[in-house]
Amino acid sequence: MIDTSKERYINPYTDFGFKKLFGTEMNKDLLISFLNALFHGHEEIVNIKYLNNEHLGAGFTDRKAIFDVYCENTYGEKFIVEMQKAEQDYFKDRSIFYSTYPIREQAPRGNWDFHLQNVYMVGILDFVFPDDEYSEDCFHHEVKLMDTKDKHVFYDKLTFVYLEMPKFNKTEDELVTMFDKWMFALRNLSRLLERPKALQERVFEKFFRQAEIASYSPQELRDYEESVKVYRDLINVVDSAERRGRVEGEAKGRAEGRAEGEKQKSLEIAHQLKLMGMLTEDIAKATGLTATEIDLL
Repeated sequence: MIDTSKERYINPYTDFGFKKLFGTEMNKDLLISFLNALFHGHEEIVNIKYLNNEHLGAGFTDRKAIFDVYCENTYGEKFIVEMQKAEQDYFKDRSIFYSTYPIREQAPRGNWDFHLQNVYMVGILDFVFPDDEYSEDCFHHEVKLMDTKDKHVFYDKLTFVYLEMPKFNKTEDELVTMFDKWMFALRNLSRLLERPKALQERVFEKFFRQAEIASYSPQELRDYEESVKVYRDLINVVDSAERRGRVEGEAKGRAEGRAEGEKQKSLEIAHQLKLMGMLTEDIAKATGLTATEIDLL
Protein backbone atom coordinates (compact mmCIF):
# COMPACT_ATOMS: atom_id res chain seq x y z
CA MET A 1 0.00 0.00 0.00
CA ILE A 2 1.00 3.65 -0.40
CA ASP A 3 2.76 5.11 2.64
CA THR A 4 0.60 8.20 3.28
CA SER A 5 2.93 9.28 6.06
CA LYS A 6 5.47 10.09 3.33
CA GLU A 7 3.09 11.15 0.54
CA ARG A 8 0.20 13.34 1.54
CA TYR A 9 -0.83 14.30 -1.98
CA ILE A 10 -1.17 12.26 -5.16
CA ASN A 11 1.27 12.32 -8.04
CA PRO A 12 -0.42 14.25 -10.91
CA TYR A 13 1.84 12.52 -13.45
CA THR A 14 -0.02 9.25 -12.90
CA ASP A 15 -3.09 8.49 -15.00
CA PHE A 16 -5.27 8.30 -11.89
CA GLY A 17 -3.88 11.52 -10.43
CA PHE A 18 -4.20 13.59 -13.58
CA LYS A 19 -7.73 12.45 -14.38
CA LYS A 20 -8.83 12.78 -10.75
CA LEU A 21 -7.76 16.41 -10.66
CA PHE A 22 -8.62 17.55 -14.18
CA GLY A 23 -10.81 14.97 -15.87
CA THR A 24 -13.98 14.87 -13.78
CA GLU A 25 -17.11 17.00 -13.88
CA MET A 26 -16.74 17.67 -10.15
CA ASN A 27 -13.31 19.23 -10.68
CA LYS A 28 -13.80 21.02 -13.98
CA ASP A 29 -13.27 24.36 -12.21
CA LEU A 30 -9.66 23.25 -11.63
CA LEU A 31 -9.19 22.62 -15.35
CA ILE A 32 -10.83 25.95 -16.22
CA SER A 33 -8.47 27.80 -13.86
CA PHE A 34 -5.44 26.01 -15.28
CA LEU A 35 -6.42 26.73 -18.90
CA ASN A 36 -7.13 30.40 -18.16
CA ALA A 37 -3.73 30.72 -16.51
CA LEU A 38 -2.06 28.95 -19.44
CA PHE A 39 -3.79 31.06 -22.10
CA HIS A 40 -3.54 34.39 -20.30
CA GLY A 41 -4.80 37.07 -22.70
CA HIS A 42 -7.16 34.65 -24.44
CA GLU A 43 -10.87 35.29 -23.95
CA GLU A 44 -11.65 33.95 -20.49
CA ILE A 45 -13.07 30.45 -20.28
CA VAL A 46 -16.10 30.48 -17.99
CA ASN A 47 -17.34 26.94 -18.59
CA ILE A 48 -16.33 23.75 -20.33
CA LYS A 49 -17.99 20.53 -21.41
CA TYR A 50 -16.10 17.25 -21.28
CA LEU A 51 -16.18 15.32 -24.55
CA ASN A 52 -15.66 11.64 -25.28
CA ASN A 53 -11.92 11.04 -24.94
CA GLU A 54 -11.83 7.90 -27.11
CA HIS A 55 -11.92 8.40 -30.86
CA LEU A 56 -11.99 5.98 -33.77
CA GLY A 57 -10.96 6.74 -37.33
CA ALA A 58 -13.33 6.81 -40.27
CA GLY A 59 -12.86 3.10 -41.00
CA PHE A 60 -12.87 -0.06 -38.89
CA THR A 61 -9.14 -0.60 -39.34
CA ASP A 62 -8.17 3.02 -38.61
CA ARG A 63 -6.02 3.71 -35.58
CA LYS A 64 -7.87 5.10 -32.55
CA ALA A 65 -6.79 7.87 -30.21
CA ILE A 66 -7.44 8.12 -26.49
CA PHE A 67 -6.97 11.55 -24.94
CA ASP A 68 -6.27 12.15 -21.24
CA VAL A 69 -8.70 15.09 -21.18
CA TYR A 70 -10.81 16.41 -24.05
CA CYS A 71 -13.22 19.30 -23.67
CA GLU A 72 -14.71 22.36 -25.35
CA ASN A 73 -15.62 25.79 -24.07
CA THR A 74 -18.84 27.70 -24.62
CA TYR A 75 -17.52 29.05 -27.95
CA GLY A 76 -16.97 25.56 -29.34
CA GLU A 77 -13.18 25.72 -29.09
CA LYS A 78 -11.62 22.29 -28.48
CA PHE A 79 -8.93 21.51 -25.92
CA ILE A 80 -6.90 18.30 -25.69
CA VAL A 81 -4.82 18.16 -22.50
CA GLU A 82 -2.25 15.37 -22.26
CA MET A 83 0.12 14.37 -19.48
CA GLN A 84 3.10 12.79 -21.24
CA LYS A 85 5.17 10.78 -18.79
CA ALA A 86 8.07 9.64 -20.97
CA GLU A 87 9.88 10.80 -24.07
CA GLN A 88 9.08 8.91 -27.26
CA ASP A 89 10.66 9.00 -30.71
CA TYR A 90 7.65 10.48 -32.51
CA PHE A 91 6.02 12.58 -29.81
CA LYS A 92 5.55 15.61 -32.08
CA ASP A 93 4.03 13.41 -34.78
CA ARG A 94 1.61 12.04 -32.21
CA SER A 95 0.59 15.56 -31.20
CA ILE A 96 -0.17 16.44 -34.81
CA PHE A 97 -2.06 13.18 -35.30
CA TYR A 98 -4.19 13.78 -32.21
CA SER A 99 -5.05 17.31 -33.33
CA THR A 100 -6.66 15.96 -36.51
CA TYR A 101 -9.55 14.39 -34.59
CA PRO A 102 -11.12 17.59 -33.22
CA ILE A 103 -10.57 19.18 -36.63
CA ARG A 104 -12.29 16.44 -38.60
CA GLU A 105 -15.25 16.07 -36.26
CA GLN A 106 -16.20 19.71 -36.89
CA ALA A 107 -17.23 18.83 -40.43
CA PRO A 108 -21.04 18.54 -40.58
CA ARG A 109 -22.94 16.43 -43.06
CA GLY A 110 -24.07 18.22 -46.20
CA ASN A 111 -22.94 21.62 -47.38
CA TRP A 112 -20.17 23.30 -45.38
CA ASP A 113 -18.01 26.39 -45.85
CA PHE A 114 -14.99 24.86 -43.98
CA HIS A 115 -15.20 27.33 -41.10
CA LEU A 116 -13.35 25.83 -38.11
CA GLN A 117 -13.22 26.62 -34.41
CA ASN A 118 -9.90 26.87 -32.58
CA VAL A 119 -8.18 23.66 -31.55
CA TYR A 120 -5.62 23.58 -28.74
CA MET A 121 -3.28 20.67 -28.02
CA VAL A 122 -1.67 21.00 -24.57
CA GLY A 123 1.17 18.68 -23.59
CA ILE A 124 2.36 18.63 -19.98
CA LEU A 125 5.71 16.87 -20.31
CA ASP A 126 7.53 14.96 -17.59
CA PHE A 127 10.70 15.22 -19.71
CA VAL A 128 12.58 17.77 -21.81
CA PHE A 129 12.89 17.79 -25.57
CA PRO A 130 16.06 15.98 -26.69
CA ASP A 131 19.21 17.40 -28.28
CA ASP A 132 18.94 20.71 -26.40
CA GLU A 133 16.24 21.92 -28.77
CA TYR A 134 15.42 24.72 -26.33
CA SER A 135 17.53 26.54 -23.77
CA GLU A 136 17.49 25.42 -20.14
CA ASP A 137 15.37 28.39 -19.01
CA CYS A 138 12.75 28.01 -21.78
CA PHE A 139 10.02 25.60 -20.66
CA HIS A 140 6.79 27.08 -22.11
CA HIS A 141 6.36 26.69 -25.87
CA GLU A 142 3.41 27.86 -27.97
CA VAL A 143 3.51 26.65 -31.56
CA LYS A 144 1.36 27.73 -34.53
CA LEU A 145 1.61 27.43 -38.31
CA MET A 146 4.06 30.13 -39.40
CA ASP A 147 5.32 31.60 -42.66
CA THR A 148 9.02 30.76 -42.57
CA LYS A 149 10.00 33.78 -44.66
CA ASP A 150 8.56 36.71 -42.72
CA LYS A 151 7.75 34.78 -39.49
CA HIS A 152 4.11 35.87 -39.25
CA VAL A 153 1.49 33.41 -37.98
CA PHE A 154 -0.12 31.98 -41.09
CA TYR A 155 -2.94 30.14 -39.28
CA ASP A 156 -3.86 30.88 -35.68
CA LYS A 157 -6.69 28.41 -35.08
CA LEU A 158 -4.40 25.43 -34.41
CA THR A 159 -2.18 25.84 -31.36
CA PHE A 160 0.21 23.42 -29.69
CA VAL A 161 1.40 24.21 -26.18
CA TYR A 162 4.19 22.20 -24.57
CA LEU A 163 5.31 22.57 -20.95
CA GLU A 164 8.69 21.02 -20.13
CA MET A 165 7.97 20.50 -16.44
CA PRO A 166 11.50 19.48 -15.31
CA LYS A 167 12.75 22.91 -16.37
CA PHE A 168 10.36 24.80 -14.08
CA ASN A 169 12.47 25.56 -11.01
CA LYS A 170 10.88 28.63 -9.48
CA THR A 171 10.68 28.62 -5.70
CA GLU A 172 7.57 29.52 -3.74
CA ASP A 173 8.90 33.04 -3.15
CA GLU A 174 9.27 33.59 -6.90
CA LEU A 175 5.65 32.81 -7.83
CA VAL A 176 3.86 35.85 -9.26
CA THR A 177 1.24 34.86 -11.84
CA MET A 178 -1.47 32.20 -11.70
CA PHE A 179 0.48 30.36 -14.39
CA ASP A 180 3.53 30.30 -12.10
CA LYS A 181 1.38 28.94 -9.29
CA TRP A 182 -0.19 26.19 -11.40
CA MET A 183 3.23 25.14 -12.69
CA PHE A 184 4.59 25.02 -9.15
CA ALA A 185 1.60 23.02 -7.91
CA LEU A 186 1.88 20.42 -10.68
CA ARG A 187 5.67 20.20 -10.49
CA ASN A 188 5.82 19.71 -6.72
CA LEU A 189 2.46 18.32 -5.58
CA SER A 190 3.55 14.79 -4.59
CA ARG A 191 6.52 16.15 -2.63
CA LEU A 192 4.56 18.65 -0.55
CA LEU A 193 3.30 18.00 2.97
CA GLU A 194 1.00 21.01 3.12
CA ARG A 195 -0.48 23.68 0.86
CA PRO A 196 2.13 26.43 0.26
CA LYS A 197 1.28 29.87 1.60
CA ALA A 198 1.73 31.33 -1.90
CA LEU A 199 -1.18 29.23 -3.17
CA GLN A 200 -4.00 30.73 -1.14
CA GLU A 201 -6.53 31.20 -3.93
CA ARG A 202 -9.77 29.27 -3.45
CA VAL A 203 -9.11 27.09 -6.47
CA PHE A 204 -5.91 25.78 -4.86
CA GLU A 205 -7.74 25.07 -1.63
CA LYS A 206 -9.93 22.69 -3.62
CA PHE A 207 -6.99 21.39 -5.67
CA PHE A 208 -5.11 20.26 -2.56
CA ARG A 209 -8.25 18.90 -0.94
CA GLN A 210 -8.94 16.74 -4.00
CA ALA A 211 -5.30 15.63 -4.08
CA GLU A 212 -5.18 14.44 -0.46
CA ILE A 213 -4.64 10.68 -0.43
CA ALA A 214 -6.09 10.17 3.05
CA SER A 215 -9.55 11.26 1.85
CA TYR A 216 -9.83 8.54 -0.81
CA SER A 217 -12.07 5.51 -0.62
CA PRO A 218 -10.49 2.02 -0.47
CA GLN A 219 -11.22 1.53 -4.18
CA GLU A 220 -9.67 4.89 -5.09
CA LEU A 221 -6.58 3.97 -3.06
CA ARG A 222 -6.26 0.69 -4.93
CA ASP A 223 -6.69 2.44 -8.27
CA TYR A 224 -4.12 5.06 -7.33
CA GLU A 225 -1.64 2.47 -6.08
CA GLU A 226 -1.89 0.59 -9.38
CA SER A 227 -1.44 3.84 -11.31
CA VAL A 228 1.67 4.71 -9.27
CA LYS A 229 3.11 1.25 -9.96
CA VAL A 230 2.59 1.65 -13.72
CA TYR A 231 4.16 5.12 -13.61
CA ARG A 232 7.22 3.98 -11.66
CA ASP A 233 7.70 0.89 -13.79
CA LEU A 234 7.55 3.02 -16.93
CA ILE A 235 10.10 5.52 -15.59
CA ASN A 236 12.48 2.74 -14.51
CA VAL A 237 12.24 0.97 -17.86
CA VAL A 238 12.79 4.21 -19.80
CA ASP A 239 15.76 5.24 -17.64
CA SER A 240 17.42 1.84 -18.07
CA ALA A 241 16.87 1.84 -21.83
CA GLU A 242 18.23 5.39 -22.15
CA ARG A 243 21.43 4.45 -20.31
CA ARG A 244 22.01 1.49 -22.60
CA GLY A 245 21.08 3.57 -25.65
CA ARG A 246 23.65 6.23 -24.78
CA VAL A 247 26.39 3.63 -24.49
CA GLU A 248 25.46 2.03 -27.81
CA GLY A 249 25.12 5.41 -29.52
CA GLU A 250 28.55 6.56 -28.30
CA ALA A 251 30.07 3.30 -29.49
CA LYS A 252 28.66 3.67 -32.99
CA GLY A 253 29.15 7.42 -33.18
CA ARG A 254 27.05 7.90 -36.31
CA ALA A 255 23.65 9.48 -36.92
CA GLU A 256 22.34 6.21 -38.33
CA GLY A 257 23.58 4.41 -35.27
CA ARG A 258 21.84 6.85 -32.96
CA ALA A 259 18.58 6.53 -34.89
CA GLU A 260 18.85 2.75 -34.76
CA GLY A 261 19.59 2.95 -31.05
CA GLU A 262 16.50 5.09 -30.43
CA LYS A 263 14.31 2.60 -32.28
CA GLN A 264 15.82 -0.28 -30.35
CA LYS A 265 15.24 1.62 -27.10
CA SER A 266 11.55 1.99 -27.91
CA LEU A 267 11.26 -1.71 -28.75
CA GLU A 268 13.01 -2.68 -25.53
CA ILE A 269 10.77 -0.45 -23.44
CA ALA A 270 7.69 -1.83 -25.18
CA HIS A 271 8.85 -5.41 -24.58
CA GLN A 272 9.33 -4.79 -20.86
CA LEU A 273 5.99 -3.02 -20.50
CA LYS A 274 4.29 -5.86 -22.35
CA LEU A 275 5.80 -8.36 -19.91
CA MET A 276 4.40 -6.25 -17.07
CA GLY A 277 0.92 -6.66 -18.53
CA MET A 278 0.39 -3.10 -19.74
CA LEU A 279 -2.29 -2.65 -22.42
CA THR A 280 -1.12 -2.30 -26.02
CA GLU A 281 -2.72 1.14 -26.38
CA ASP A 282 -0.87 2.38 -23.27
CA ILE A 283 2.42 0.97 -24.54
CA ALA A 284 1.86 2.69 -27.89
CA LYS A 285 1.22 5.96 -26.10
CA ALA A 286 4.40 5.62 -24.04
CA THR A 287 6.72 4.56 -26.87
CA GLY A 288 5.28 5.88 -30.14
CA LEU A 289 5.31 2.38 -31.66
CA THR A 290 2.35 1.03 -33.60
CA ALA A 291 0.08 -1.66 -32.23
CA THR A 292 1.41 -4.02 -34.92
CA GLU A 293 5.02 -3.47 -33.83
CA ILE A 294 4.03 -4.13 -30.22
CA ASP A 295 2.03 -7.26 -31.05
CA LEU A 296 5.05 -8.71 -32.86
CA LEU A 297 7.27 -8.47 -29.77
